[in-house]
Order: sequence, then C-alpha cells, then structure tokens
Amino acid sequence: MMNTALLDSAQTELSAVKPLVRVRDMSVRFVSRDMAISVVNGVSFDLNPGEVLCLLGESGSGKSVTMRALMRLLPRTAQLGGSIDIDGRDILALRDRQLASIRGPLISMIFQEPLTALDPVYTIGQQIAETVKWHDGVDSRKARARALELLELVQIPSAKQRLDAYPHELSGGLRQRAMIALALSCRPKLLLADEPTTALDATVQIQVLLLLRSLQAELGMATIFVTHDLGVACEIADKLAVMYAGRFVETGSVEDVLSRPAHPYTRGLMRSTVHAGQRGVELQPIAGSPPDLAALPSGCSFRPRCELATPACAQDVPAFTDCAAGHAARCIHIPPAMRDHTPQASRP
Repeated sequence: MMNTALLDSAQTELSAVKPLVRVRDMSVRFVSRDMAISVVNGVSFDLNPGEVLCLLGESGSGKSVTMRALMRLLPRTAQLGGSIDIDGRDILALRDRQLASIRGPLISMIFQEPLTALDPVYTIGQQIAETVKWHDGVDSRKARARALELLELVQIPSAKQRLDAYPHELSGGLRQRAMIALALSCRPKLLLADEPTTALDATVQIQVLLLLRSLQAELGMATIFVTHDLGVACEIADKLAVMYAGRFVETGSVEDVLSRPAHPYTRGLMRSTVHAGQRGVELQPIAGSPPDLAALPSGCSFRPRCELATPACAQDVPAFTDCAAGHAARCIHIPPAMRDHTPQASRP
C-alpha cells in the first residue's frame, strides 16, 4: 500500500502545477470609422507546460484572430479586452519593445502560409541566424551553426545546402519545415501553429504533423494548434476548444469532445467530416453559413443553423454546462444524461 504521506505529497505537487497560459474573458474588436465588429467574445482557457490545445472550427470563427491576439500581432485599430497572462507576464500591458523581446524566447508562431511569412530577399539561413543573433546575443558564426542545427532538427534533407536557399527555391513542405525551424530558433515556451498544414498535400501534411508532435514532446513546449480538420486535431491535440462566431462553444479533452460531443455544432462538424470506412455513406453538412459577425443573432449564435433550436435559444448567450470534469458546452439542450451532476465543491 502506498504511503499516505507520499500520496498527499504527490497530489499537492500535481495541484501546484501553474498554467503557463491563463486567458480570461479575452475579446477582440475591430473598429473602423463606420462600425465596430466583435471578432472574439469572452474566450477563457488555461494551458499547462507541455500541453497541446487545438482550436477547432469553420473559417471565420475567430481562431486565427485569437492566436494573433496572444502575440499582440493585430492592427492598432483592434481593441483587446480581458486578460492574457503568459508565464507571469501581462501581455496586454507590455510596450512594443517588451513585446519584441518575448516574441521568440517566450512565444513563437508558425504562420499558415510560409511563402508570405518568410522574407523573399534573404536566404533561409540568414533569416534564422538573424533571429538567433537578436535574442541570444551570439556572433554570426555561432548563429549560422545554430541555424544548421535547426534545419537538421526539422529533418530538412541536405540541410547545409538549404541554408543558402531562398524561400522560392524550396518546395511547400520544405518551406513549412523551415518556418517551423524559424519558430523554434529561440526555444519558445509557447508555440502557436496557425493551420500550418493547410497548403500541403496529404502525405507531406502527415509528415509535418508527426514532426510537430515529436518536437513538442521533445522540447516540452505548450502548443496551441489551429485547424478545421478533425483528423488533424486527433493527431496533435491533448485538449480541444470548438469555436463558433468568436466564442468557445465546447471544451474538453480530445477523447471527451470527439467521443461524447455535447454541442450540436460539434456533432455537425463530425457528421460532415470524412472518416475511414465511410465509403458509400452520404455526408451531412451543417445547414446554412457562419453568421455575419457584424450582425450576430440574439442569444445562441448557432441558433439559425441548429436543428434543436427553440425560442428559448434566442433569449441569452448560453452559459457553459458541465458534462464531465474538464468537459463543458454552451447549450441549453444538453441531455440530462450527459450533464455532470457532481456538486461543484466536490469536483477534482
């Protein structure tokens, strides 16, 4: 039998793990002379070191804006609300010079299209070495050696020759690997990956996904991964946050969300996705289109497309309902059998 003191000590240590990322009620509004549009509304989550969170949803649901808000890479006309705390730093309070100092060592991003993210007039080696010199304060020789190590880390063939290649001279898969090497150049604690496999063919996509997952585990980074592909989410994530019209509508572990989806939107995404062994089965797409963020419907934003919608859905934005420990959804029609009836104070 395990010693009670040792068990208590292990539980205390586990509960003392401090989240690397704490986001509370984050909102993003784009303001112009004519209107103000809320693109992200009340997003909250925690992410521990080494965990992978996947943001899942259709195009236009606010996933990429959420990622850019975490790095403060939005236009100056954007208004950010709520709080973003990463490794004890209040991101919304930092000035431009302070932001520049943490982009790389603390938080880094793999952009969706590397051909536009990489500078076309500098070689791959120059771009990686420049980042290393800026943040690590090393000379050009050591920075170039570090760049070579990074290209080898992401498994680019003939890495020494690729150092002097320009972005347009590489294939899509190699450019994506170079973009990953650049993002990892300063050993970030938090890696953001904004649909990094969208432009790649299926074979290269799987290679990049497996590479990202292995690097994340090897380096111990927390990672936020954006996708609209359920298959990608299964491969890479520990936790899922399903996003619709700027809000999280369901959150939980990959197993909970995909095996016991509680929100009608999550179920709709699963029904409209091709799965193995589905030959001859007709897909069931979600009816309608994502809402206009400038004119969101009252109450639940998914109401106009939802097969379960009732007049009550138009009254208020649904609050989260717990389905299990760590699994919750914003819907008033969650079946009683799926609800967690454990008293709040008794939950782990």
